[in-house]
Amino acid sequence: MKLNFEKAGGLVSAIAQDADTGTVLMIAWMNEEAFEETVKTGRAVYFSRSRNRLWRKGEESGHYQEVREIFVDCDLDAVLLKVTQKGGAACHEGYESCFFRRVAGDGLQIVGEKIFDPSEVYNR
Repeated sequence: MKLNFEKAGGLVSAIAQDADTGTVLMIAWMNEEAFEETVKTGRAVYFSRSRNRLWRKGEESGHYQEVREIFVDCDLDAVLLKVTQKGGAACHEGYESCFFRRVAGDGLQIVGEKIFDPSEVYNR
């Protein structure tokens, strides 16, 4: 099986979903190296466009993702990772999911529960 890394400049979209609850945790990018390492190690590895390097989920926070299954879309340019989220939160802002805000009228409403304080976890 060969993913199509050419469509988006060497990257494919990667969606992380809680394998037990179905909650969408986050969306990120993978290059070929990140995908291969994910398959090999069973832990989610992404490609950080802002840092221009591999991003091993949880490398700083300890909130890593154990990959239980990987699905590929019909165009071979997106993957769905069914994961077990360790540490309770996927979002760097401290929420279980990066999708913790809902559009409400002309604003946003926080609908997720904050699990940790990012200032206590990250050395920024």
